[in-house]
Amino acid sequence: MKTLKYILSLCVVILALTTCSDDEKDLNFISNVEAPSDLAMLFQVTQDNTGLVTITPTAQGAIGFDIYFGDDTPDPENFNNGQNTTHTYAEGVYTVTAIAYGVTGLETTFSQELVVSFQAPANVDVVIENDPAISLQVNINATADFAVSFKGSSDGAIVSPVTGNIEDTVTLNFSEAGLYTITVEVMSAAVETVIYTEEFEVTAIEAPLTSAPNPPARSADDVISIYSGAYTNILGVDFFPNWNQSTTYNEFDLAGDTMLQYTDINYQGIDFSGTPVNASAMEFIHVDIWTADANDAKISPISTGPNETAYDLDITAQEWTSFDIPLSFFTDQNPLVDFSQIIQFKLEGAPAGGAIFVDNLYFYRESTDATPFDDGLLTNGDFELGSASWLVGVDPSNAAPVVTDTDGNTYYSVNVTSAGEPYSVNTSQLVELINGETYTLIFDAWSDVNRPILAGIGLSAAPWSNEAEVTNITTTRTTYSYTFEAIGFGASQARVLFDLGAATGVVNLDNVALFLGNGPSTGFDDGLLSNGDFQLGSEFWLVGVDDNTPAPVATDANGNTYYSVNVTSAGDAYSVNLSQKVEIIQDATYTLTFDAASDVDRSFLAGIGLSAAPWSNFTETVNVSTSVTNYSFTFTATGFGAPDARVLFDVGAEVGMVFIDNVSLTIN
Repeated sequence: MKTLKYILSLCVVILALTTCSDDEKDLNFISNVEAPSDLAMLFQVTQDNTGLVTITPTAQGAIGFDIYFGDDTPDPENFNNGQNTTHTYAEGVYTVTAIAYGVTGLETTFSQELVVSFQAPANVDVVIENDPAISLQVNINATADFAVSFKGSSDGAIVSPVTGNIEDTVTLNFSEAGLYTITVEVMSAAVETVIYTEEFEVTAIEAPLTSAPNPPARSADDVISIYSGAYTNILGVDFFPNWNQSTTYNEFDLAGDTMLQYTDINYQGIDFSGTPVNASAMEFIHVDIWTADANDAKISPISTGPNETAYDLDITAQEWTSFDIPLSFFTDQNPLVDFSQIIQFKLEGAPAGGAIFVDNLYFYRESTDATPFDDGLLTNGDFELGSASWLVGVDPSNAAPVVTDTDGNTYYSVNVTSAGEPYSVNTSQLVELINGETYTLIFDAWSDVNRPILAGIGLSAAPWSNEAEVTNITTTRTTYSYTFEAIGFGASQARVLFDLGAATGVVNLDNVALFLGNGPSTGFDDGLLSNGDFQLGSEFWLVGVDDNTPAPVATDANGNTYYSVNVTSAGDAYSVNLSQKVEIIQDATYTLTFDAASDVDRSFLAGIGLSAAPWSNFTETVNVSTSVTNYSFTFTATGFGAPDARVLFDVGAEVGMVFIDNVSLTIN
């Protein structure tokens, strides 16, 4: 098989080379392939006392397998993915080993015990259960002495039978709930099998098992809540005005979290006509909907008149679906819908029937804060959205603790009652960090005692590389600032981190910001670039990719410096070039903005790309004139990336002056 696996790998490379043009020979996809995973083997034995076993291996990313039978057979059997092999065993217990090979020759090994016995299965134990999280799915597990495999079947199942190794779990899926006969046949290598039959009630999950997503913290001026535990709801709402329809209503309680339940829904209203809502200053309607089946629904805000327009809610069954609907959707369809006089919502089944669960129904607008906090590369650095984006450790399901003071300011707060490892009490926010870049971390911190904390940047997974500083905080709220270099580490899911567990006492954090470079920009923001406004002359800017050839610049009478070149002879676009090397991450999306002009109407190319072969890039044609104009383009680095990639301007295809200034590259 070793020979075969390398032949297969070589074939893939040859196929790639023969199907790509010269400028498309990018084999990065091969070097990025991982070893096969999720390796398993299914054993199926004939019931004729011969010991003939069929072995079917499976694995993600495998192109072929070696099977070592575990007896005295000297050589393995090799075959391609999707095939199986048979082998005749004497009675006994064997360890069967499978080696799965990937396209590059990477391999994964898996071993499994096989019992071959010519005795009928004994001490059979079968467990049949409804899956706790998947509706209309039944899980079957069987154990027995001398057994190799078992089959589960039912006339009502969508796919039947299903086969698994003894002690494994197989599943049967049904289209409807009800009472079904489920048969389990347990097999050894003997002629005789054991058949177990059970009348089993298959159930559907008809109510949510988890709460709807928790809405973000919002200023009271930016939300009007009809029904939500996150905000103050308006008064005088009738959630079941009973419009003589078949719909029934219940307030469903999920471990203390309540939500609206409408069953057999034709259409039904939510009425607050006694106190009409003026939502004209809002921008969106938010609602979370859960349904057990494929039924969708419609929602209509109704204003006095009455005037209404419906929005189709495309719901994903068996999970919460969140909707943020612009108010303009309704007024564009029906200008008579008046959001200054909303009196009702109408919910409709589409088609009628079924049940829906409704939570977090409210109007909102984006924050109206006049001077929002600048958290740089972070999100919710001032905690005014509560715990949003802030984690305990690196667990996305574990939100960091926050409190809100009497002035309405929200901040992180934790009481460390027992000193231990610094990381034993932590808050983090995931953020992209680029290897080799400099970052500035700024934050406010205070405590009820004088105590230290660790603050820094680092990875969110092994090997947990980081740079952190000890900060001695006091009972006085103080702003701290540190500059770190991400030397030797970086990742798209790295993090800002605060490790607080080494000493006791309350730790409060607020106004956390992370900036690329040496702090928040006080002038032109060139994003990932350096000297994007050319005020340092040619610094960082090159002709082509030669580090020793600085780009030409000029300075005007007002002291403004910019790139300037006169193309006197038209040729290849890249024959006259301006570049700055910068890390480009494969498949990431970037926005490039710049000012440009010429002494004539002409064009050039602007974009991002590699600074070495195969010179992969994405560019746009820029049509410039004698007027300085700001341009903005968005590129996705599909299929390429490198630490020393570049921003590029190829200007040699046409004659005339080219002026470029205020170049910025940001990652989206």
